[in-house]
Amino acid sequence: MKTVDLNCDLGESFGAWEMGNDAAMIELATSVNVACGFHGGDYNTMRKTVELAKARGVSVGAHPGYRDIHGFGRRPFYGMSASEIENLVAYQIGALQAIATMAGYQVTHVKAHGALSNVACEEETTARAIASAIKAVDPNLVFVVLANSRLVQAGEAANLPMVHEVFADRAYEDDGMLMSRRKPGSVLHDPKQIAERVVRMVQDGAVIAASGKVIKMRTDTVCIHGDTPGAVDIARGVRKSLKDAGIDVAPFRKAS
Repeated sequence: MKTVDLNCDLGESFGAWEMGNDAAMIELATSVNVACGFHGGDYNTMRKTVELAKARGVSVGAHPGYRDIHGFGRRPFYGMSASEIENLVAYQIGALQAIATMAGYQVTHVKAHGALSNVACEEETTARAIASAIKAVDPNLVFVVLANSRLVQAGEAANLPMVHEVFADRAYEDDGMLMSRRKPGSVLHDPKQIAERVVRMVQDGAVIAASGKVIKMRTDTVCIHGDTPGAVDIARGVRKSLKDAGIDVAPFRKAS
């Protein structure tokens, strides 16, 4: 039986401002990536999200991004040195590790957020800096990488355990990179279409670009963004379609 992880970016509420339906998404995901206070989230939200995940046996990972609350971490910050990026990432991993320890849980993985990930997918310096930070904090943390990107090469060079990620609700360019959110059609919304797409991704080990081009990709985990409108319906449809296709949904690494 084929097995795939279903991950979701959560814990992105900040103070009185709420983002997404974390409680409902945690019921459907097998791994969650928790905002660490830079692009979204705060210490109270982090604690609540970890406790929700622990209660469901869902794996928890750090989701570090650029320090950009107003832009939700989706604006690139070019020109940062490797050392600055390492410190940026290590700081956020450490914050979630402390919160998880307080809750009696464990951080299992790291996935870069938004613009930080997008830059790293194409820029070697940023990719290697993220991998270096993860290795320095804990070389046993799983590095969640966009399949076929420079993040894969950086993870291999750092000898980190990796899982390759594809996106349920995002369109791809012909080079295998995610389509910019500035372009029409970059974010998908139809639950039925997305569910069918995910099943095909997992079965074929490939994604279909917006142009129709088929791109071979290793598919260990599938991401559904918690802030995508209709995310709960999308996740519910994806889980049902995977089950109907005989594909088991399970975390790539269980927390303890």
